[in-house]
Amino acid sequence: MSEPPPRRILLCADDYGIAPGVNEAIRDLVARGRLNATSVMVVAPSFSRTEADALDALNAAGERVAIGLHLTLTGPLKPLTASYAPLVDGAFLPLTTTLRLAVQQRLDMVALAAEMRAQFEAFAKAFGRAPDFVDGHQHVHLFPQVRHAALEAVAWMAPHAWARQCGSSRPLARRLSDPKGLLIDYFSREFRARASRHGVTTNPAFAGTYTYRLDADFPRLFPQFLEGMPEGGLIMCHPGHVDDELMRLDPLTLLREKEYDYLVGDAFPADLAAAGVTLN
Repeated sequence: MSEPPPRRILLCADDYGIAPGVNEAIRDLVARGRLNATSVMVVAPSFSRTEADALDALNAAGERVAIGLHLTLTGPLKPLTASYAPLVDGAFLPLTTTLRLAVQQRLDMVALAAEMRAQFEAFAKAFGRAPDFVDGHQHVHLFPQVRHAALEAVAWMAPHAWARQCGSSRPLARRLSDPKGLLIDYFSREFRARASRHGVTTNPAFAGTYTYRLDADFPRLFPQFLEGMPEGGLIMCHPGHVDDELMRLDPLTLLREKEYDYLVGDAFPADLAAAGVTLN
């Protein structure tokens, strides 16, 4: 009996636009065939039409990378809309505060809708089209209130795009050490239901969360992400090269280098083949 064909999955590098070193690393991995999706932070100071053109050029001879919008609503990044509130020193609120207000249903829905519309419009201006998919920086698109505004924006401004849900297909026993993964899995239940009501498609499975400690062993973790990943499933990653801008904006620094080193190395394609999955 012949072997079943490999399952095609998406490996998505988040945070394109956050810093030059991240942008360069993501483009390099796409060119090598080691990534097939990335999501773009249009609010980041290091995102520009030039950076958009450099990424889009990788699809000139045929689609090599799906390009999505990485909705951003947490500090220290700043909103595109002047009326967005509340802010801290002109920037979005921290993640924990944003989550607390969302759970308490205290976010300003009018401000949310306007900011999301501005981010969709900024993406369309840079790339000349709507995003292929939509997700959120620090998974903010899954939060209560935010998911309502996000899915309405997708249905209206990018009706052919799909939205990232973060429900895992891995056994629960393998995920008990990942509290962040369990939380976004829980939020994804309502996100999927609401997406269905809006006619927005979602990815069938998700993996890629782990505790971002310096001793995290990404080469050991990645094969676990592949377990049970179905056709069309999505794995999130954060490869990059560390530079001053990244250090200014995000605490995830040296681990990005570790992820890049694994993805560019020989173990990565071997792990894909062993799991019966492909990016092509």
